Amino acid sequence: MNDLIPVVNKLQDVFNTIGSETVDLPQIIVVGSQSSGKSSVLENLVQRDFLPRGSGIVTRRPLVLQLVNVQDSEDSKAVEYGEFLHMSDRKFTDFSEIRKEIEAETARVAGQNKGISRSPIHLKIYSPKVLNLTLVDLPGLTKIPIGDQPTDIEKQTRILVLDYITKPNSIILAVSPANVDLVNSESLKLAKQVDPEGKRTIGVLTKLDLMDAGTNALDVLTGRVIPLKLGFIGVVNRSQQDIIGNKPMSEALKAESEFFKRHSAYRSIASRCGTPFLAKILNHILMNHIRERLPDMKARINALISQTTQELLSYGDPALDEKTNKGALVLKLITKFSNDFVASIDGTALDISTKELCGGARIYYIFNNIFGTALQSISPCGNLSVQDIRTAIRNSTGPRPSLFVPEIAFDLLVKPQVLLLEQPSLRCVELVHEELTKICHSCGNQELGRYPRLHAKLIEVVADLLRERLSPTSSYVESLISIQRAYVNTNHPDFIGGAGAMSDLVKKSEKKRKEYEKLNRRANLGGNTTHISTLSGPSISSKDDIPDGLPLSDKESSGSKDIGLQNGIGNNSSWTQRESFLTYFFGSGNKSDRTVLPDQPLPSRNGTSVKTGIDMDDTLFFLKGAIIDDAVHLTDHEEMEIQLIRSLITSYFNLVRKTIQDLVPKAIMHLLVNYSRESVQNRLVSELYKEELFVDLLQEDENLASKRQNCKTMLDVYRKAFDIMNEAM
Repeated sequence: MNDLIPVVNKLQDVFNTIGSETVDLPQIIVVGSQSSGKSSVLENLVQRDFLPRGSGIVTRRPLVLQLVNVQDSEDSKAVEYGEFLHMSDRKFTDFSEIRKEIEAETARVAGQNKGISRSPIHLKIYSPKVLNLTLVDLPGLTKIPIGDQPTDIEKQTRILVLDYITKPNSIILAVSPANVDLVNSESLKLAKQVDPEGKRTIGVLTKLDLMDAGTNALDVLTGRVIPLKLGFIGVVNRSQQDIIGNKPMSEALKAESEFFKRHSAYRSIASRCGTPFLAKILNHILMNHIRERLPDMKARINALISQTTQELLSYGDPALDEKTNKGALVLKLITKFSNDFVASIDGTALDISTKELCGGARIYYIFNNIFGTALQSISPCGNLSVQDIRTAIRNSTGPRPSLFVPEIAFDLLVKPQVLLLEQPSLRCVELVHEELTKICHSCGNQELGRYPRLHAKLIEVVADLLRERLSPTSSYVESLISIQRAYVNTNHPDFIGGAGAMSDLVKKSEKKRKEYEKLNRRANLGGNTTHISTLSGPSISSKDDIPDGLPLSDKESSGSKDIGLQNGIGNNSSWTQRESFLTYFFGSGNKSDRTVLPDQPLPSRNGTSVKTGIDMDDTLFFLKGAIIDDAVHLTDHEEMEIQLIRSLITSYFNLVRKTIQDLVPKAIMHLLVNYSRESVQNRLVSELYKEELFVDLLQEDENLASKRQNCKTMLDVYRKAFDIMNEAM
């Protein structure tokens, strides 16, 4: 049991060599507010004056204090001295020098402005008057900054204290003055915050001799006010006058003992009060605590050894690499990189992401979502105005009027539309190339990371390969579009053709004619007068909405004014469906192409009904002014041609779009993706597997070499700590 505390001290010394405590070691954390007397408690335990004193916050860095008991030998008396970790080659026998060194070291790290620092000072004190203990003295808790202290000094101090007392292996020594109500004790508040059941908190009451006359702290010391499993211990420190007068520590301890023996309230518990009893209790509590925690500490260190060993193996062994054939190592790394590249494309990689699409899945997404959506968003006739189609038809017929829709006009109009598919197709090639480049950069493992030059060369060679394949793939995709534009195959089995387009137009015309006749019949039921009330027909927003095959007198304008439908005009027996269709397509037969309907009342331009013969061109001007943006007059024949051309272009464009949507991904997969995955390893071997390059490619990363050295040091520390614990157990 007596050897357990020195074991922890040895472990602490071992971990101090690496500048951090990765294992939570059992130790006593001294917590208290400013002027609570915690520094005096520590000095009483050591029985020496060695801590800085003054006004305000004096302890500005954590002080890790290891008390080591040394016994007097038969020949000589044991010497009391102290050692600092940062000055391990010097022994301080003068304890006033220890105080000065603490002040100097504090100012060196924490500065002169009363600020605090988290960096601890490590001090060992060897003395026959002390019991083996490990304590940590923390800066006193304060409320208000004074002088040039930082404005958030309270927050800094509280966070620092909580960092230490939150560790489950720490024992909290909460120091509180007895002449202040314990409800306001900051140390007990923080202790309860991290140890609500009070299992690892021991309370110390100071300044019992300064309480008001007639009052005592017996209820607190006996645990009837605040229950703590480890209890409360009362102590009496030296007064300020005693410190100024350099009262010997031995006399102060005697005075403390006499105080408890003579005080009427504390006489019954005098054996459980005072600094000597506090030292024994702390020693006993710390040893029991270490004994309970030692198995967990050993398991923790064993786990750290395993983790660090694995990490060290991942960094590789340079000595082993020297014995290994460099060519074999380069070939191994090239093969691993190539396999990772192929696996990422095929979706068989071990570290597949679950957060986002990558690799081959991303390529599939480009083909079916991005590229497919881009093609579907293109309108077959979206950029063709009525004037464009009309002009193309006229230009393709020359000086002669056309009887049928000229095929040359269809070719002239459909080829530029097919060209609209080229840009999305080329963009699809670029997106797949970018994704393959991303896959290339993501390939590699920790072993390859040891050799940054080799990794960079691997990426460079693959990037060059992808760049070489980008040009022929793009050229082939361009040729696919050019092939479709080179020959317009109107004999395609899925193409609607001229007859099909005509049939569709006739069916639409018949359907819309029936709808308008139905509207006329409903209007006639309203009365027997010659002129019927005005009907509001369906709004016409585009040329396609105009019913096909109807006489222009039956069509409604999309203007703001409604056109009255004259009773009887839609039912004229001389305007049968076949006659109107032939008239639309072949013309009226008149040289002037002007049709007069006798005795049919039509609305005039001022909105009144005229019952005399009217010129059809005037009607066209009135009805179509809202349809044609540039107010160009269209004959019936031209109108039918335009609708027919639109239908043919839409049908053929959809055929080409479907073909391109199928062929472009196939071309990209064949010329770019599959070619790259099949030839990547051969290209890497031919470019990099050269003996003169091995030395340069296998140069290690300096940062990785530093990490390996740190890992070796940590592993040595953990193994040494494990050996120390094995000796103790």
